[in-house]
Amino acid sequence: MDKRILRISLTAALAGFLFGFDTVVISGANQPIKEVWGTNWFLGDTLFTFHGIFIMSMALWGTVLGSLFGGIPTDKLGRKKTLFWIGVLYFISALGSALAPEAYSFSFFRFIGGIGVGASSVAAPIYISEISSANNRGRLTATYQFNIVFGILIAFISNYLIGLFFSGAIAWRWMLGMEAVPALIYTVLVLKLPQSPRWLLLKNQPESAIETSLKRLGLTKDQVSERLHALKASLTSSITTKKEKLFSGKYNKPLVLAFLLAFFNQLSGINFVLYYAPEILERAGLAAGESLFSSISIGLVNLIFTFVGIALIDRLGRKQLLYLGSIGYILSLAMVGWCFYSGANSLLLLVFILVFIASHAVGQGAIIWVFISEIFPNKVRSYGQAWGTGTHWVFAALITLLTPTFLDKEIGIFKDNPWPIFIFFSGMMVLQLLFAIFLMPETKGVSLEVLEEKMTSGKS
Repeated sequence: MDKRILRISLTAALAGFLFGFDTVVISGANQPIKEVWGTNWFLGDTLFTFHGIFIMSMALWGTVLGSLFGGIPTDKLGRKKTLFWIGVLYFISALGSALAPEAYSFSFFRFIGGIGVGASSVAAPIYISEISSANNRGRLTATYQFNIVFGILIAFISNYLIGLFFSGAIAWRWMLGMEAVPALIYTVLVLKLPQSPRWLLLKNQPESAIETSLKRLGLTKDQVSERLHALKASLTSSITTKKEKLFSGKYNKPLVLAFLLAFFNQLSGINFVLYYAPEILERAGLAAGESLFSSISIGLVNLIFTFVGIALIDRLGRKQLLYLGSIGYILSLAMVGWCFYSGANSLLLLVFILVFIASHAVGQGAIIWVFISEIFPNKVRSYGQAWGTGTHWVFAALITLLTPTFLDKEIGIFKDNPWPIFIFFSGMMVLQLLFAIFLMPETKGVSLEVLEEKMTSGKS
């Protein structure tokens, strides 16, 4: 694999680091904010709590907006400019959340960061998939997921260390503000990225601009000429044919596949566990300090097994990894439910949560951004990616919004014992396994243009 392509991919994938950091850093602020601002109360006669809507899930609603509409700037402005503005949003959100004087302004800045997360889940995988080849596309695009879990781990470690040195009343502000540092570094680094050659060609940019972009990807003069010819041949229909709408009926197959994969990703309960890890572990019997420290083990296992997933994704393929992940999900979630139900040792429960995290890292975590970025044709890829990621974040937001209603130890429906939640997620993963067996196509080693033919012709 060319080192320059790898370096460029890793730089773009740093958007995933900020995604992971932003997603999990709120877990350390969850309980302190309840105490500081008294946000844990129901909104009227609904199932929704103020804390669930305005503190925990507001960033996710921003993510929904960013993912659903992220295809527009990704297509109009280009992949590179979109990635730059994503960094700006992260930076503003981190500082604003840390300095917020009350809950409403806090929610606004979390919402801003969420827009960045959602847009990054559209722009970064598309950019990486378009600068890579069929043989290394899986591993390179999966670097985005690697950076997500690396960001998650660093957020857990950061929260733990800050919790050691600052009091609870102020520690959460430092936890959230810490994200501004990597956000600024990322924003500067993005300026050095080349444009996507495929995007330049789709936008009828001068041939010299496309050649310059290919050279910056590390290609020799002969390779530039060869790649440019191949791109022109493969994208001719995308440029010359009348612009088609995503929901014209022609793309029903990739639309359904993206929806189901994203739907099952969240119905595994992964964001439920990541967002509420300290609270879940406290419910299992660990003290507050121990639960924060144990959260680091979740981030570490996630990182280690993401390496495994990246190593296997272009060898075993996307479909096989989803088989493995689904089986691991089913067993681990069922055992977590049993541990809560029976009052088993808290360390045993932590072990099964770690098995769950490992299953996610090898399966859904490794493939979701790769698979969704592959299955949509060139001319609608930005909007198709937005559809898939939008689905993912809508369900992530709904689950996070409703979690306090079911989990909270004072007002939750399962305040006595949350075991039914995990059994429900385990049952959903049985359905995911059936999806993987009967509906999901294999995409490893297939060029984006050949995949376009398969996704629109009914072949598998």
